[in-house]
Amino acid sequence: MQDSRQDTPSRGVFAGVDKTMAIASITMVFAFVLFSVLQPELANSIYQWVKQFIEQELGWYYILTVNVVLLVTIGIIISPYGKLRLGNDDERPEFSHFTWFAMLFSAAVGTGLLFWSIAEPLTHLQGNPFISMAGVEPNTMSAAQAALRITIFHWGLHGWAIYILVGTILAYFAYRRGLPLTIRSAFYPVLGERIYGPIGHAIDLLAIFATLFGTATTLGLGVSQMNAGLNTLFGLEISSTNQVLLVIGVTLAATVSAVTGLKKGIRLLSEWNIHLSMILFAFFMLAGPSVFLLTIFTTSIGDYLANIVNMAFWTNPDPESQWQGWWTLFYWGWWLSWGPYVGMFIARISRGRTIREVLLGGMLAATLGATAWIVIFGGTALHLQLFGGADLATVANENVTQVLFQTIQALDVSWATGFMTAMATLMIVTWFVTSADSGTLVICTILAKGSPHPPQLYRVIWGLGLGATAAVLLLAGGLLALQTAAIAAALPFSVALLVMCYCMVKALREEDISAAGTAPSIETR
Repeated sequence: MQDSRQDTPSRGVFAGVDKTMAIASITMVFAFVLFSVLQPELANSIYQWVKQFIEQELGWYYILTVNVVLLVTIGIIISPYGKLRLGNDDERPEFSHFTWFAMLFSAAVGTGLLFWSIAEPLTHLQGNPFISMAGVEPNTMSAAQAALRITIFHWGLHGWAIYILVGTILAYFAYRRGLPLTIRSAFYPVLGERIYGPIGHAIDLLAIFATLFGTATTLGLGVSQMNAGLNTLFGLEISSTNQVLLVIGVTLAATVSAVTGLKKGIRLLSEWNIHLSMILFAFFMLAGPSVFLLTIFTTSIGDYLANIVNMAFWTNPDPESQWQGWWTLFYWGWWLSWGPYVGMFIARISRGRTIREVLLGGMLAATLGATAWIVIFGGTALHLQLFGGADLATVANENVTQVLFQTIQALDVSWATGFMTAMATLMIVTWFVTSADSGTLVICTILAKGSPHPPQLYRVIWGLGLGATAAVLLLAGGLLALQTAAIAAALPFSVALLVMCYCMVKALREEDISAAGTAPSIETR
């Protein structure tokens, strides 16, 4: 039920957005970038200390939090509340299954998988705690199976549970309870009308911070891989200047996509990403070890499920080892820090679907998609490393941005190598554009107090601002700052996520399932 209180409408440049949030968010980002550029040594030492503190002192907490989120997700899926629709009971989805999955996958992990689906298994092949505990020799087929299992674990159910549960919670409070589509709305059961005050502003500012720097980090890392692809194709020099030019190009494309809106630019690019991926998948399957890949795909799924509990709760007892901090804790921090961004985007595209459809369908489809990607790309590289005479592990150790292109070359299909390298480079661009435009749309939606159609001006401002942030910190050697900011943002958001889980369970218990899931009304601003 709508109450009589109304916010004073903003005018001029702040028309259509929350003026306080807009000023605070721009100030926060500007201060962080300025500090990183003017005091790089001090900034990097602080960021390094924060990163090490989280890894050494709070690793157990990150591991426990991610497991709790997965268990809550499973609990809601199997509960009677899973049949509730995210919207009115007679609403139906806005997007088809394919389009919904394409946008979800593109915004969430497509860029990261292009970067790590080959490099990570090759790294784990050379040694990791799990093969050491099992007495398995590195650089063997048994080590390769473990390497794929670990990589799938890092890109599997635990990470997807974070994204999709956040999205479901936000969609529930926005579409069934009539609250704004912002992070703060998920706290209504405990904060009530205070979500519209300073506490609510702080929650949404944290979400903006995590979204901007998480996306900028990915953009900063991604242009190095684009540069590597263009170097392979055209001999373009690998340099900071060229990478900044690539940032500018991707930023302009992402801004145009964000301005055109969800149903045009973002949707079309997401579908394009999936189609291009299918072509590259087919090339790897036909040119690579097809029977080996089909066999190891089935084996890897079983291996992952058989070991998921042990991997999920394992903490490294060796204080000298940094492996878990480099890998599992980094991933959990990364998934958590991107939770507000991807969750907001998933909520935006999920209206009309049931809770169970989003949680179960999203997690299973995305995990299977990620698994197929890792097995096809990573499995091909592992086979070439072990049986094909290619030393791709050294490439992964020395320059991770080159390993995708070196794998394509190692398949030795001369007539297709150039074309597939060009396609892979194009995919990197389109995947990154999709992540950037989705991130821009999420930030603008928060600033516009949950409006599905935020002002065009702010889409341009934040689209260009995202690219400028990545470019400035890239030139200043500040990627460590970006990475640490994204991971550190996971700490307060992890606490917020646990509270969101409680709020969701509390709200669901107020639902009258027997009355077709009629939601209690909430007075909103």
